Amino acid sequence: MSVKVLAIDDSRTMLGLVRKVMTDAGFDCVSAEDGEKGLEVFSREAPDVVITDINMPRMDGYGVINAIRGGKANRTVPILVLTTESADHLKARAREAGATGWIVKPFDDATIVALVRRVAGLGS
Repeated sequence: MSVKVLAIDDSRTMLGLVRKVMTDAGFDCVSAEDGEKGLEVFSREAPDVVITDINMPRMDGYGVINAIRGGKANRTVPILVLTTESADHLKARAREAGATGWIVKPFDDATIVALVRRVAGLGS
């Protein structure tokens, strides 16, 4: 059974890049263009790993993390933040909300694949 990754980002370009890297690595990848859509896809698809941007319309990444961690289903799914932000206080806020890891854009393909493998329990 393949690992299913949910990518949430308001940039179509970024979603396309993440989808390509994840599928090339052998993962199933579903996506959503904002936090609200992301939560809809999350509840329908039950992904093994979530990758979310922080700055998005309708619901930001912190809202996504809080909703997943406060929900009833799949509350412990690994959540990776993929963003242009790199400030320590923002990373701390994400960790406090329940994020598993933080990746700064632009990302290195091998690094993000290794991180997804690790948090999905596949090693690196």
